[in-house]
Amino acid sequence: MSDDDDSRRRIGRRKVLAASAVGATAATAGCLGILGDDDSGQDVGLSDFRGSGPFASGRAAPEGTSMDDLDDLSGTLSVYIGGGEGGLYRGLIELLQEKYPDFDASLKSAPSTQLANTIIQEKNNGQSRADVFWSIDASSLGLVANEGYAMNLSSDVTDPVPSELQDSDGRWVGVAGRARAIPYNTNEFSESDIPASVSEFATQDAFSSAMGWGPTYGAFKSFVTAMRLMDGPDATKQWLQGMLDQDVEEFRDEFFVSRGVATGAVSAGFANHYYALRVKAAREDPPIDLAFTENDAGALVNVSGIEAIEGTQNADLAELFAQHLLTAEAQEFFATRAYAYPMISGVQPVGDLPTIDELNPPSIDLTELSDLEPTLELMREVGVL
Repeated sequence: MSDDDDSRRRIGRRKVLAASAVGATAATAGCLGILGDDDSGQDVGLSDFRGSGPFASGRAAPEGTSMDDLDDLSGTLSVYIGGGEGGLYRGLIELLQEKYPDFDASLKSAPSTQLANTIIQEKNNGQSRADVFWSIDASSLGLVANEGYAMNLSSDVTDPVPSELQDSDGRWVGVAGRARAIPYNTNEFSESDIPASVSEFATQDAFSSAMGWGPTYGAFKSFVTAMRLMDGPDATKQWLQGMLDQDVEEFRDEFFVSRGVATGAVSAGFANHYYALRVKAAREDPPIDLAFTENDAGALVNVSGIEAIEGTQNADLAELFAQHLLTAEAQEFFATRAYAYPMISGVQPVGDLPTIDELNPPSIDLTELSDLEPTLELMREVGVL
C-alpha cells in the first residue's frame, strides 16, 4: 500500500496469531506481564510485536514499561501518519487494535512534509481533523510545532526519551531513531578506510567514482540541513559540489544506495543505518557493513516521532497512544522489524549496532531541521536537485 495514499481509512483487524505461537513465547512475554487471562485482546504478546529473522533470534526480553502497566486504549483516534515507514507503523497500530478491542485508529497517510502542511492548512482554516501526527522525520514535526499547532506533552510521555531525541519545549517526542551511516562494500574497503568526517569524502581520491547517494530522499535533505546549520551554507555548498566532482552516483532512495553497495554498483554511500541491515536480512552474507562518522552532520541521529495536535478533543487518548509507542513491546517492534534505534534504555538495538550512547552525533536541536527551504535552494543552486 502506497504511503502516498492520501485517503483516510481505518485499519482492519488482523487475525490474532495461533495460540500455539503465543504459548511458545509465554515464558518470555510473561516477564513483561504481556499475556493476560481474559479474552479482551490481552493475549497479544511479545511474539506478536517482535520481528523474525537473523536480527531477532535469541534476543533477551526487553525491559521497560509494559503496555499492561498503562491504561487500555479506548476510543477512536485520528492519526496522520507520514513517511516511508508508514507501512511498518500500520502493523504496530493493527497490533494495538487487536490488543485493545475498543480502540480504533483512523489513518491519513501521505509523505511527512505534505501531511505537516495539510495539518497547518487545516488548522489555519479552522477545520482540524488530526489528533496526532506521527512523522518519519523531526523536520516535519517541527513545521507543525513551530506554527503553534502541537500541544505540550506531559512528562509521562517525554521522560523515558533522552532530551536530545525530543523537542526542547516538549511538543514532540521521538519514538524510533535512525543514525546516518556509511554503508561500504567489504570487498572494496575496510572500516579503517572510512574517514571519521563526512567532509573527507569530497576530497580524497579513494572515493572518486566510488560513492552513492539519494539526494531527493527526505533523510538526505535533513542531513544536508544539519550540515548547513552546523557548518554554514558556503561550506555545505562546497561539499555538495565536491561530491559532484567526485562523480557520486545518484540512487532514488537510500535503500537502493545500500543495495548498490552490496552488489558492487558503488563501493560506499550515504544512508540511514537500517537500510544496510535490511539488505543483510534479505541476502546471504552480502559484502556490506557500516561505519559511522563522528560529531558532524554525517553522524546525525534523527527520529521518527509523534506530536498531539493542539485543540484535539482526544488529548488524553493521544497522550496515552504516545506512551504506548514508548513501551518495551513497541520499542521491541521498532528494533526488530524496522531495525530502528530504540528510544528507551531497556531495549537494545539489533545485531552489532553501537548503541546511541556509543555513537558520537552532533549536538543539534532536531526541531531546527524544519528550516528546509534554504537547504533546497542551496541544493538546486549546486545542481544536486
